[in-house]
Formats: sequence, structure tokens, C-alpha cells
Amino acid sequence: MPSTSRVGSRVKARVQTHKGTTVRWKQDTLVAEEPMEIRLLAREEQQTVAVTMRTPGNDFELALGFLHGEGVLSGLDEVSHVSYCLDADVEEDQRYNIVSVNLAGRHLPELDRLERSFFTTSACGVCGKASLDALEIQGCEAFPKLQPNLDPAVVKRLPGILAEAQGLFQKTGGLHAAGLFDTEGTLLAVREDVGRHNAVDKIAGWMLKARLPALENRVLLVSGRASFEIMQKALAAGIPTVCAISAPSHLAVDVARRFGMTLIGFLRDDRFNVYAGPERLLEVRNRYATPPDNVSPARWQDTPANVVSLPKTTTDDPAI
Repeated sequence: MPSTSRVGSRVKARVQTHKGTTVRWKQDTLVAEEPMEIRLLAREEQQTVAVTMRTPGNDFELALGFLHGEGVLSGLDEVSHVSYCLDADVEEDQRYNIVSVNLAGRHLPELDRLERSFFTTSACGVCGKASLDALEIQGCEAFPKLQPNLDPAVVKRLPGILAEAQGLFQKTGGLHAAGLFDTEGTLLAVREDVGRHNAVDKIAGWMLKARLPALENRVLLVSGRASFEIMQKALAAGIPTVCAISAPSHLAVDVARRFGMTLIGFLRDDRFNVYAGPERLLEVRNRYATPPDNVSPARWQDTPANVVSLPKTTTDDPAI
């Protein structure tokens, strides 16, 4: 029987509200935040790979997506099964905070090598070039150059579609979201979490469980900024286009350019900036992808600050 003390994705709390000179007590809904330990098992071998703070829900997708994004898993065939912790010595209400990923093989992968190459983030002092080189060591390949397939008008509609699908955010106001779309603007999946990286991992895990192939017509939209780790996870999941409501980091732009991805930032209020890969946008290649006259082509390619900013929709220019 599941424990009645198991924490869900949201919890109730009494809060004191102040408005003008009026003070009231009311019941509010808060987003839940709980630690989740990801364990990797192979026969008798077992090792904790990571502990992350997350919003409970879609935990198996989170574990699979994280492991796939870090290069521990290359596909679902390597997994025997995924479960919550079954150890008798673990308190029942904590078992749902431990996810065990059981491998089909007899032995665990070389996690020491993985930790040195992939688990270290910018917070640990790794330089940008080392991080980019690690992605190539991990086996990530650049996306091929294909014909434009993304209408800027569709791009501008994505934030509204994602916002309408964020049911938990509407109740709590305290969550990040990641949405997977096709190039027609159809929402394929949405995941919410207190951590923006977790939301992307849940999308990647969903793709892995559904055995979705890596296709050119996948678009990822994140509700916050685009960091190196967001781009790393999208690249590993085979998603060539990433859109962010807020700004990208310079290393996120470097990842996009090095691996042939399209990176869009500040997607809001009927406008957006293209930081890398404008060629995927319909009509942009001929009309807007030319660098300014005072910027050389070489500098245009190398400087993240030079971006393509599309104008707002007007009646004089219905194509954009």
C-alpha cells in the first residue's frame, strides 16, 4: 500500500496576506520540492549517481532523461526496469524519493570517467571549451544542414500554448516548464518542475520511454533562460531547435553554433532573437540572415552578441 504521507506535486499551506491595511489568513497552494536520489543498479552492483531537488511527478522520466543527457544511457534497450526504492531499511515515505534504474547488463558503466567528463558543471570551474569538447567525447554529433522548416509565426505562438498547458503553474505560480513541439506548433508533451533542468530531463525521459526518433521537426521551449546544460540535454535528446522565454548564456550559444542547432531567446510579446541557426526559419535565410554592414562575416559567426532579431508582426509584412 502506498504511504499516505507521500508528497505529491503540490501541498496546501496557510498564508497571511497583506493588501493595503487589510491582513487576512487564507489557504494557498505551494509547489512541492523534495530530494530525489537516482540509483543505478546492475545485478549486485549499485551506485548513487545524483541527488536532485525536484517536484514529485514523472520521476522515472526524470531519472531516464538525466542519465541519457549525461551519456550514461544511450537508449531504452539498456534498461531492464525502473522502480522506486524497495529496500526494507528505508522509511516508506522516503522510498518515493529514491528511483532505481536497473540496467540490462551485468555491470555498471565506468562512472568515474563519466563524472570527470560530464557531471562537472560550470559551477565547478570547468572552462567552456572543455565543456564543449566533453559533448563530442560523449558522442554527440552536429545536426545536418537541412531546408528551413520553422515558420516565425508559429514560433511566436508557442509561449501561449505552453502557458495554457501549465496546469500546476496555474495553481502554484512557482514552476518552470518545458514543452516539446513539432514545427507545426503542435504540443507533444509538457513537463513542469521546480527546477528548469529537471523539466527538460522529464521531456527527454518521456521521449526515451516513447522511443521517439530524433527528428528535425522537434522544438523545445523552456520557460526560463537557456544555459549550457539545457542545450546539452536538448542535443543529447536529438532536439535541434531550442527556444527560451528569457536570455541564453554565451556558452549555450556556443553549443548551438558548434552542433548546428537553432537557439532562440527572449521569445515573448510577439518578438524573439535568433542567436544561432537562423537558417531553420522560413524566409529568414533570404531576408534577415545577412549580418549588419558594420560587422564582418567572421565576426558575425564568432560573436554571440550579434543576433538576428525579428520584427513584430505587422499588416505590411504578414509572412513574419
